[in-house]
Amino acid sequence: MKDVTPLTDGWTLRHDGAELPAAIPGCVHTDLLAAGAIEDPYLGTNENDVAWIGRRDWTYTADVAPYDGGHERTDLVFDGLDTVAAVSLGGRETGRTRNMHRAYRFDVTGGSGPLEVRFTSAYTEAEELRERLGARPGPYPEPFQYVRKMACNFGWDWGPTLVTAGIWRPVRLEHWSTARLASVRPLVTVSGGTGRVELRLTVERTAGGEGRPLAASVSVGGVTGRVSFDGAEAVLAVEVPDVALWWPRGYGEQPLYDCEVTLYDGDAPLDTWTRRLGFRTVTLDTADSAFTLVVNGVPVFARGVNWIPDDAFPSRVTAARYRERLTQAVEANVDLVRVWGGGIYESDDFYALCDELGLMVWQDFPFACAAYPEDQPLRGEIDAEARDNVVRLMPHPSLVLWNGNNENLWGFRDWDWEPELGAESWGEGYYLGLLPRIVAELDPTRPYWAGSPWSGSWDHHPNDPSHGTHHSWDVWNRSDYTDYTLDVPRFVAEFGWQAPATWATMRRAVGASSLAPSSPEMLHHQKAEGGNDKLSRGLSRHFAVPADFDRWHYLMQLNQARAIDTGISHWRSHWPVCAGTVVWQLNDCWPVTSWSAVDGDGRRKPLWFELRRLYADRLLVVRPAGSSVAVCNQGAGPWAADLSLRRMSVDGTVLASASVPVTVAGRSVAEVDVPAGLVLSAGSAKEFLVVSADEERTFFFAARDRDFAYPPARYDVSVSPSASGCSVLVTARSLVRDLLLQADRLGPDAVASEGRVTLLPGEEVRIDVRGCGVPSVDEVRGALFCVNGVGG
Repeated sequence: MKDVTPLTDGWTLRHDGAELPAAIPGCVHTDLLAAGAIEDPYLGTNENDVAWIGRRDWTYTADVAPYDGGHERTDLVFDGLDTVAAVSLGGRETGRTRNMHRAYRFDVTGGSGPLEVRFTSAYTEAEELRERLGARPGPYPEPFQYVRKMACNFGWDWGPTLVTAGIWRPVRLEHWSTARLASVRPLVTVSGGTGRVELRLTVERTAGGEGRPLAASVSVGGVTGRVSFDGAEAVLAVEVPDVALWWPRGYGEQPLYDCEVTLYDGDAPLDTWTRRLGFRTVTLDTADSAFTLVVNGVPVFARGVNWIPDDAFPSRVTAARYRERLTQAVEANVDLVRVWGGGIYESDDFYALCDELGLMVWQDFPFACAAYPEDQPLRGEIDAEARDNVVRLMPHPSLVLWNGNNENLWGFRDWDWEPELGAESWGEGYYLGLLPRIVAELDPTRPYWAGSPWSGSWDHHPNDPSHGTHHSWDVWNRSDYTDYTLDVPRFVAEFGWQAPATWATMRRAVGASSLAPSSPEMLHHQKAEGGNDKLSRGLSRHFAVPADFDRWHYLMQLNQARAIDTGISHWRSHWPVCAGTVVWQLNDCWPVTSWSAVDGDGRRKPLWFELRRLYADRLLVVRPAGSSVAVCNQGAGPWAADLSLRRMSVDGTVLASASVPVTVAGRSVAEVDVPAGLVLSAGSAKEFLVVSADEERTFFFAARDRDFAYPPARYDVSVSPSASGCSVLVTARSLVRDLLLQADRLGPDAVASEGRVTLLPGEEVRIDVRGCGVPSVDEVRGALFCVNGVGG
C-alpha cells in the first residue's frame, strides 16, 4: 500500500531577503498577518495599504528528508497552488503551474533537500497575457479573465481587492509501487429500486508495473465486485438492490452509502479510494422553455441562495466553518446552493456537508462577467481544470447541475462587447462547446446548462424571463422592489437587495466613530458602484431617508428583507411556471454592505429570518392588487385550513372579516379571492388586511409606509432569565409594524430567535436571546426598532 507524508510543517515565506514562518495551507496575506507584518485588511481602509502584496513575487521553502521506504515512485502532490508557480526540489525544477483551480502531481523519485515554490505575481501573468492576446471587455479594469484564479480576488462589487499567492490547499508526498489509482469516476444511477454504480478506473503504473495483471474490487451497500485487467483502464460495476433514495431536504432523507475501491497486485493491496455515494436521479425539464429541476421524478421548486467564497482568503475556511454557514442555510429552509462562477470549486468538505444536509448544489464553472480568451495557454488550462473537477465532484449526490458561466452570454449580447471584440474569441466556445463535451464524456448522469442567465439558445435573448434562467437586476439598479411583481420568470437564478452588515459587525470593521453612511470607512466597505445612492433611492420610495445612523441602519436592513419578500412571494406563488428563486447572496467574504443574508462576521441579518419564513413549506401571499391570496404549500401532503381575512383600521378595530375554507394539494398553490367587502381601496392610508391560516400570517398595506397613517408605536417590554440567556417579551398596546430586536447591540455574541414581526394591539411576541446574559429593560428597548417608532 502506498505511503503518504503530509508536508504541513517547517515552511518559511521569503521575499527580498526577509523570512517569516508560513502556515500550510495558507497564503502570503495570512502569513504576513500572523507575523504582525500587516494590519488586518478587513478593518477600516487597511485594504489600500496591502495592495503591494499582490504585485510582488514570493517564495515558500521547506526541507524534504530522503525517503528510504522502499517504494519505486515518489510523487509531490499539491491539491492547490495559487497560482503561477515554479516548483523545485533539491535544486531541480519539477514543474510549473498557472491554475489555482487544479491539483498538481510531480514525479520527485529520489529527490530530497530544499523544496521551493516560487510564486510569480498573478498580475504579471495576467497582464502579459492581456498584452499578447488583446484586451477583452469586463466589469472592472483588473485582468482576472487572463489567469485561472479566483476572479473575486481582484475585487468585486461586494469584495476587496486582495490578490493572493500561496499553497492554499494541502501538499504531501505519495510513495507507491507498481500502480496507483489515478482517477475513479462513479456513474451512479437508480432504476426500479435498484442502484447501479459503474466505476471507470484509470491507473498509473511505474516502469516495473507495466504489463502486470492487476485487479480492482469495490464494496458498496453490502455488495462487492471485482475485475482483473492489464491495461491503464478498467470498468467495475455493481448493482445494489432496494436502495434508499437520496432526497433534497424537505423531500425525504439523505442516506449515504460507503463506497470503497481497492487496487491489487495479486493479493497485495496497492491503493484505495473511498467516498460516500447517494442514489438518486436528477434531470432538468426544459420543455416549453421551462427550467425545472426534477429529482427522483419529482419536480422541485428550488429555494436557493447564491454562494460566494466565504473568505477572501479561502484557505481560512475550515470544515467547521463550512458546517456553520451551510447549517445557517438549512435553518433558513434553503434547499439549493449555487456556487457562483467568480469564485472557486469549493473543497470536498463543502460538498460532503451538502450531501449530508440535503442541500442541492448548482456548480458554476469559474467564469464570471467578462469576455474570456479561448487561446492557449488558457484553453488547455480550462480543459484540464474542468476534467479535474468534474471527476473530483461527481461522486456527490448533492451536485445536481453543472453551469457553464455567470452572465457572460448575457454580457455578450447586452453589455456592448460585440463592437469591442470584433472577431476575437470571448468564451462562447467554452460554454457551448468544450464544457458540455467534457460533462457528457465524464459525468453523463447530470444535466449541464450553458450559463446563467441563458434562454437555451440564441433564438431568445439570454436573459429573457420567459425562457430558461433569469437574473433580475434592473429592479435593484434602477427601480423599486415592487417591480418584482411585473413578471413571472421561469427560474430566477439571481436577484437581490443591499443592506449594511449587522451593527456589531460594522462597528468592528469601521470603528464606532465612523458609523455614518458616508464616512470614508463605511464607503470603503460599500463596493457597489453608486451603492449608497441606490440604497437611498430604494428606501425613499417607502420612507424618508433618516439622518440618524441607527434609524438608517434599521430601515436599510428592513428594506432588504421586504424587497426579497416581495420577489420570492410573488414568484413562488406562480409555481410551477416559476420553478425556483436563488437569492443573491447567502454569505459575505468580509464585513461589507452587500446583498447577503449572513454578514462577513457570520451574523444573521434580518434577511436571514425573512428567508426562513419565505422558504418554509407554507406561505401566504396577497396579490399586488389585494384582491386575492395565493396559498402556497410545498409540503408533500395537502394543507387544509380556514383562511381568516380581516380588514382592520390603524387603531386595531376589525372593520370586516371572513373565513374561507381552503385545501391545497402537496407541492402546489391555490388561489382564493378576497371577499368584496375586505378589498382595500387603492392607496388606503388608514386600513390594512390581515390574512392567516393555521400558524401562517401575512399583512397587506395598500399605501406605502411614508403615506400610511401609522399610530405612534406603544409596547411594553419585560426581560427574564432563560436556560440559554434571556427571554424578551414585547406586548403591543398599538399597531407595531416590523418590530426588530437587534440582538448584537446587547452584546457582540448575542443572537435573537426572531426577525421582524408585526403586532396588533394586545398581541405579544417572545424573543429568546442567547449570548448576552440578562440585559436591563432599558438596554433591550435601545435595541428594539419598528417602523412607527423606536420605543413605547
